[in-house]
Amino acid sequence: MTRRPYRLVRVLSSALAAGTLVATAACSDDGGTDGSRVSGVTASQAAGQRQTPSPTTTLITDRARTALITEADIEDDWTQVKDTEAENWHDSLLIGKVDVSGFLTAKAQAADCQRLLDSLFDDDLLGRPSGASGLRGFEQGDSRLLYQVASYERTVPQDSLNWMANLPEKCDQFTVTDDGERRTVQVVETTLPGVGDAREGLRVTVRGTTAGTQATLTLDVAAVRVGDDAITVTAGGLDGGESASVEQAVRLGTQRLKDVLAGKTPSPDPGEVQ
Repeated sequence: MTRRPYRLVRVLSSALAAGTLVATAACSDDGGTDGSRVSGVTASQAAGQRQTPSPTTTLITDRARTALITEADIEDDWTQVKDTEAENWHDSLLIGKVDVSGFLTAKAQAADCQRLLDSLFDDDLLGRPSGASGLRGFEQGDSRLLYQVASYERTVPQDSLNWMANLPEKCDQFTVTDDGERRTVQVVETTLPGVGDAREGLRVTVRGTTAGTQATLTLDVAAVRVGDDAITVTAGGLDGGESASVEQAVRLGTQRLKDVLAGKTPSPDPGEVQ
């Protein structure tokens, strides 16, 4: 799937937003109803072990899209949205400059925490894919779930997972500022199903104000490596995290990716996956 142009953003007008969502202005085939635009690049700019080779076939664009989960693969009442809409989801509470003074080893730790916020905002938690990629979004009330599958250079996904594993310690709690507003960010480790070659899970909570409104954004984040390919899942919103749905997406999504890489057609009935 072709990634969106980099990076103009627009403010979404949904109830979830309340000043908390920013979306990119990538060209959309749904026409859109919000013509307002503001410029931006990354979240910070808006605010001022070696892995084993994949034993399977190469992930190409068509296979990447086949490997994406569907509504049947996740619990509750998630509804799939248009790809162009999912590409434009960005939480403005993630925009901010990390307060370096709050760290003992300021530069190194602050840089890791800034990278986390920027990568969550830009939907590239594991870095930029070097090969095929696909993205799919779902919504349930005021919550969002973004699912991605992509192919990377040989060491990139494992290096990124190693980086994620250290974030609960390095970025346990820190402060970000944006246009005079201060927010507190907490990062904790979460447990994922034992699937894939390697995996990491996080819960990221951002508390503070945006546009003068008090808000708490909670995101459950997961990444799973399968050879040189990987899936990432980010879900949550102002109503809280979505750990159960993330675990379901990880378990069934990893199996879909393995099936696709083995040249198989994923089962349309997720209940058949053990």
